[in-house]
Amino acid sequence: MTQTRAAGAVEGQEFSYRPLIWLAVATFSMGIDGYVLAGLLPQIAGDLHVTAAAAGQLMSVFAFTAALAGPVLGTLTSRWERRTTIGLALGVFVLGNLIVGLAQNYPMALGGRVIAALGGSLLNAAVIAYALALTPIAHHGKALSFVLGGWMTATALGVPVGLVIGQSSWRFPMIMVAVVGTIALVGILLRLPQLHLPGGSLVERLRPLGQPRLLAGLLVTTGILCSSYACFTYATLILGPHFHAKWAIIVIMFGYGVASMAGNAVTGRLVDKFSAIRVLTVVLIGLLLNAVFGLVALMFAPAAVAAVWGLIWFFSAGVGNGGGAVPQQARLASMAPDSAAIVMALNGSAISLGSALGSGLGGVALTAGSSPNGLLGVSAGILVITVVLHWIVSRSKPAVVA
Repeated sequence: MTQTRAAGAVEGQEFSYRPLIWLAVATFSMGIDGYVLAGLLPQIAGDLHVTAAAAGQLMSVFAFTAALAGPVLGTLTSRWERRTTIGLALGVFVLGNLIVGLAQNYPMALGGRVIAALGGSLLNAAVIAYALALTPIAHHGKALSFVLGGWMTATALGVPVGLVIGQSSWRFPMIMVAVVGTIALVGILLRLPQLHLPGGSLVERLRPLGQPRLLAGLLVTTGILCSSYACFTYATLILGPHFHAKWAIIVIMFGYGVASMAGNAVTGRLVDKFSAIRVLTVVLIGLLLNAVFGLVALMFAPAAVAAVWGLIWFFSAGVGNGGGAVPQQARLASMAPDSAAIVMALNGSAISLGSALGSGLGGVALTAGSSPNGLLGVSAGILVITVVLHWIVSRSKPAVVA
């Protein structure tokens, strides 16, 4: 394979989805991993003899590990050829999922999640940076939408399939993640061109955090994911009382995935036509209103109305959460165009941190006595803070570099 450098790709005028296909398959495997456990918490809790809240922490420990490890691993491998880096990260991710799938106790499952997170944290940033480097600037929105579309497709296709086979054993979906990840690994090593990006030290990677505007922008990412995972991690507990059949939850998860794909596809095209800030503003306000109306309906409406509105809330949240990724990442990349790869790595940590905080806060709220429906109130509170922070970032002016 010939080696490719980022500069040539950015300066080119042509755009092709072909080099991005295997990256999308990789994010597809990550998407299954990121969402399927939420639909299997009762089975996991029963098999590993822990509470549902403790089972939810399998998602939290993954996210916390990824948040802390992302910048460090990204720095240690920054001078490596990118295809090799992606392949190594994906291999570690696959290994971690195999360990979880074979775990005989809760500590072993936690250890597997840590290993998977080490690979996933490096994989996420490397994939996004690779996609941006190979894509002309004018098409960054479409490129991000396509690659992240693998994640969204996983929620629509991979997660329902995982939940179906997970009815026999929650371990089978973990094996499925490993299989899909292995397929992506083979495709990446055989089909992707080599790519070298500028390396850097940990200090250089963390330097963007010295810009208050960019730091606040990264916290917007954390807020979006925190509000999402506070509810999504425990979606089966929120919706389960209204939909008792096992197949119902599978269908609902499928609907969430389709909604996420739709949101991702629409905003990916809108970002290339309109301001990323405007698109993100609409998404955030929509998510906040959806959480508030969903909370009121689930807490106070008659059972039949609450069931219907619960679906409306969940699917609308899917549209918003899927649609927020592209404009947010495009906005962050525009804040520091010369450090896009570094910013995307930090954004990956912000995503993981938000996921961990959301899952953790949801678990704490349940342990403290909150009803599952009350988690929508937790989500709404987080979104209020996030919207205010987004407004401050949007109103602030870029720092002048001397």
